[in-house]
Amino acid sequence: MSDLGVSFSLKYAREMGVDPRKCLRSALDELGFTRLRLMSYWDLHEPERGRYDFTDLDWQFALAQKYGARVSLAIGLRQPRWPESHWPPWARQLPDDEWQRALFDYLEAVVNRYKTHPCLESWQLENEALLKSFGTDGDFDRSRLKYEFALVKSLDPAHDVIMTTSDSWGIPWHGPIPDRVGISLYRRFYDRGRYRRSRRPPSFYRLRAGLIRLITGRPVFIHELQAEPWGPQATVRLSLEEQRKTMNAAYIRQAFTFARSTRQLPAYLWGLEWWYWLKTTHHQHDEWAAVAESLADSTES
Repeated sequence: MSDLGVSFSLKYAREMGVDPRKCLRSALDELGFTRLRLMSYWDLHEPERGRYDFTDLDWQFALAQKYGARVSLAIGLRQPRWPESHWPPWARQLPDDEWQRALFDYLEAVVNRYKTHPCLESWQLENEALLKSFGTDGDFDRSRLKYEFALVKSLDPAHDVIMTTSDSWGIPWHGPIPDRVGISLYRRFYDRGRYRRSRRPPSFYRLRAGLIRLITGRPVFIHELQAEPWGPQATVRLSLEEQRKTMNAAYIRQAFTFARSTRQLPAYLWGLEWWYWLKTTHHQHDEWAAVAESLADSTES
């Protein structure tokens, strides 16, 4: 199996204006990914309290099964893609004890639905759960986080529960202690009025991973490896020239080389919807080809 996986967000595919089914199918069929990170957005799958609709998540699992891929499923309130905390409108109006009870019920419904699916490999609980500097309308209650972790483990002791930290900080020593620890790795981005490039060497990430392993006894891997732009606006509002200031085909190849040198594999690429959008909407194939080459290299090595 390849050292590279890929994340897929139904919401972001729609935001980019591409067909979500064709996008995910192309990742599995054309590129040949065998590791997926999928999302179980609360607002999409429980549009009314107590009425669950998993149609969109079911077809994603069905595609994964068709192509023999393994799935890490994000669960909880905070999941990848803006605004990070994916509240159903009805839940945001409830007092704390009521919306938390509703969230726990939703978590239980998701876990019970997919825990016996043959493609499921792991759960990713509350993406970057305590990162207050990114996203909107978050809730950062560690006691809730501990309860959710215990709930998921009690419902499904057979699969790992992954938790994730940010790119540059966070060592999970206060609990809950997950089965595996994921970090994000971003190298080029727009911040405080200008474009920047991270100067951290691979040894920084090796040292951090070593500390996490020493403290928790848990393995570390890259759950988000930047392979899409991070500019001053939403990507679809930027020109192609502006987008490629922070990500292009050469940077994608460099990103995988850097990730391998950190020794924290597998690494899940972040940017599938963008490469597919470039290929199908703008007939720009360079980034898609760079991912294909990196994936082939990771499978052969």
